[in-house]
Amino acid sequence: MTRVKRGTTSLKRRRKVLKQAKGYRWGRKSKERLAREALLHAGPHAFAGRKQKKRNYRRLWQTKIGLASQKEGISYGKFINALTKKNIVLDRKILAELAEKHPNIFSKVMEAVK
Repeated sequence: MTRVKRGTTSLKRRRKVLKQAKGYRWGRKSKERLAREALLHAGPHAFAGRKQKKRNYRRLWQTKIGLASQKEGISYGKFINALTKKNIVLDRKILAELAEKHPNIFSKVMEAVK
């Protein structure tokens, strides 16, 4: 029977772990055991962080829309309610961009709601 050298698979696995841990501090970037442990802890935080990012952006959009609608003399909640009643389908991201960068278009949307 011929001899089988089995180092390549293990080496690939180790290199993959170290590649994922690139940029970590201290030994966690260069030592396989520490890198594996760091990755185990980093995964759930990364997952949760992606969800938090969506939450934070939605809060930011709501704040921008609220400030712009207050200038027009209507509260955020009443403005959103009026949009849904009038069947104007603009999401908060677009409304926030209109409120910040294109106030004249936002005021036209406000007139359509009133």
